[in-house]
Amino acid sequence: MSKTIFISSPEQLGTVFQSTPIVVANIFSESSELSEQLSTVYESLSHSLSRAGKISFVKIDFDKNDELAKSHGVTKAPSFLIFRDGKIAKEAQALESGSSSAAASGWRGAELPRGYSDITDQVEIRDCEVLNADDGAGTVRTLFDTAKPTALDKGKETGSAAKDWVQSGSDDQLLLYIPFQSTIKLHTVQLTSLPSPDDEGEVSRPHVIHLFINRPQNMDFAEADDSEPTQVINLGPSDWNDDGTATISLRFVKFQKTSTVILYVQQGDGEAEAVRLDRVRLIGEAGTKREMGNLQKAGDEE
Repeated sequence: MSKTIFISSPEQLGTVFQSTPIVVANIFSESSELSEQLSTVYESLSHSLSRAGKISFVKIDFDKNDELAKSHGVTKAPSFLIFRDGKIAKEAQALESGSSSAAASGWRGAELPRGYSDITDQVEIRDCEVLNADDGAGTVRTLFDTAKPTALDKGKETGSAAKDWVQSGSDDQLLLYIPFQSTIKLHTVQLTSLPSPDDEGEVSRPHVIHLFINRPQNMDFAEADDSEPTQVINLGPSDWNDDGTATISLRFVKFQKTSTVILYVQQGDGEAEAVRLDRVRLIGEAGTKREMGNLQKAGDEE
């Protein structure tokens, strides 16, 4: 019988904190293959190390309790936290084999620039916003998913699955607002775009991109067209690798203190009526995250 406690509310986790000084938490996602692979190992540790009143092992479903996970600074699954007396003592994110950065987890469309880390986990996903997105595609959250894009799993049936990409609606423009949990140094942006062969001539990859930084909120399209960008990028067919990923080197000196980025896809490639993004990766140096407060039972005093 499993000794792992499945957590479904802050109040339940608060009760565990009160009864056990050390709590190990596995924040998982049923849609993540890596979460499933690590589940057996975690259950084995839970079975052998759980001790009543001393150490507890808990699991939190990120897809169903994302606000609970994010209140402790977790923005992706699988992740692991160790609490001592209700305070975070250790945090770790699981790595896919072949990943070259301890800050990154999951699939990667291109290698990291030497000396820099994947800092996509610094994105404040709940405050991201995308304008002119087609309602029939995925949400902005999918752009920062750590899983391999389904478009690369050619043998996998995905017709009934949720779309894991963002596509423009009325024309070939997108405005993506990306806030960070801390002030970062942004060195490189990696974009993955995998239009379906069935959509040839109708959906394209980004061609002209304008980047803006440190805006308190998203711009509208007229403002973006009229404003001076921090950097302009032009992508051609040779910029995309076999996994549909383009690595964009930034003028690093201009991105030393970045709290938000607006990625404006001003024009898609060719004459297509729509543009598509599957993944966005941010690479550079992370700042100090906000210190997250402890969860408390409802009614407890601050």
